[in-house]
Amino acid sequence: MTYYNRLVKSRVGRRAVLRGLGAGVAVSALGSPAILRAATAGKIKVGYLTPATGPLGLFGETDGYSVQKIRDHLGGKLTVASGDTYDIEFIERDTQSNPNKAAELAGDLILNEEVHLLCPASTTDTILPSMEQAELYETPCISSGAPWQAVIMPRGGGEFDWTYHFFWGLDEALNTFVGLWKGLETNKQVGMLFPQNIDGETWGNDQYGLPVPTKAAGFEVTIPGYFQPRTNDFSAQIAEFKKAGCEIIGGITYPDDLKTFVTQANQQGFKPKAVTVAAALLFPGGVEAMGPLGNGMSSEVWWTPAFPFKSTLTGQVSRDLADQWEAEQKRQWTQPLGYSHALLEVSLDILKRSENPLDREANRDAMAATDITTVVGPIKFSGKPHKNVSATPIFGGQWVKGEKWPYDLKIVDNSVNQLFAPEQKIVPLAW
Repeated sequence: MTYYNRLVKSRVGRRAVLRGLGAGVAVSALGSPAILRAATAGKIKVGYLTPATGPLGLFGETDGYSVQKIRDHLGGKLTVASGDTYDIEFIERDTQSNPNKAAELAGDLILNEEVHLLCPASTTDTILPSMEQAELYETPCISSGAPWQAVIMPRGGGEFDWTYHFFWGLDEALNTFVGLWKGLETNKQVGMLFPQNIDGETWGNDQYGLPVPTKAAGFEVTIPGYFQPRTNDFSAQIAEFKKAGCEIIGGITYPDDLKTFVTQANQQGFKPKAVTVAAALLFPGGVEAMGPLGNGMSSEVWWTPAFPFKSTLTGQVSRDLADQWEAEQKRQWTQPLGYSHALLEVSLDILKRSENPLDREANRDAMAATDITTVVGPIKFSGKPHKNVSATPIFGGQWVKGEKWPYDLKIVDNSVNQLFAPEQKIVPLAW
């Protein structure tokens, strides 16, 4: 018998014993609901994984803040649909932006901390290995903050029992990029930047990645090979882009790599009309790090204060969350803030609806039945686009000179989702 089989057999046996004990308590307390409630309530443990440090730290910078806000809001207690009140503990772990570390921490939270729900927040490097551990060890896992194909397709693309995810899809992001480029007059030559990692391989895939809708829209594509993350030399890529006459650059990079690329492109006289890159251009800090070269950069938009939805936990609208962050952190709002909050909304909604929040199977069933409108929009696992996925809105945005902050992110394309009108039109990079 393998270790995994022994583990599953042990867990099943333990569940049976606990169910038996619970039945015994119920029989002895039939005449006393108060005694029953006191006996069945306990402590709910939620494991929260985030890339708080390392090269993906900008994705995780709002996670700890949001967890603490909800921790304070709940006061350590959670009252569920049955009327029972439980203690609730959020156990936070920093993946250090390392997928191997994420897998190790997820396994520890599942096997040693015995969490009742696992919540990997943001980036493929955090979510994918956590999902794999959750599926292996039969633990409900709810996640967000990565295109759903990047955490579903590497696992075979089939249906899963224990892992659910809400976020927009790669196809929607790709069509948003194309929508942005259609708003500019160019020669339709697009150079693409992809790192040699799971995100780059997903975005660069020639069957469902960025090249597909770009070519379908009449653009020509140049891909000079994938680059090693954190490289200090993009000369080869820039030379290929110049040779092809590329007036648009698209792809996915992290902030440090984009800063290196843009700086070297400027130095080498390569000045495209648009640089539209996923990941790196999400954050004010990433744009500000490029100095004047950040003005006019464009990317997908996950969430902004303009989103009209209200929190099911605090009653705040998106603008309230952004204003609170800026007042308390003395920093500009950042897109992951909405998803940090929404992940907690969905997690607590699952636990409140669960027939027994101390039972992983019950939490899994409640997770599959999720139907809630969060600050990032409606979340429901209806089977489309995938059994384990709920798609959320996405827009195209451009960074422009700001008033209160160095740069403001403006919505300039709503071709994929018409939740609201664009704030202005996209303009070419000034360089």
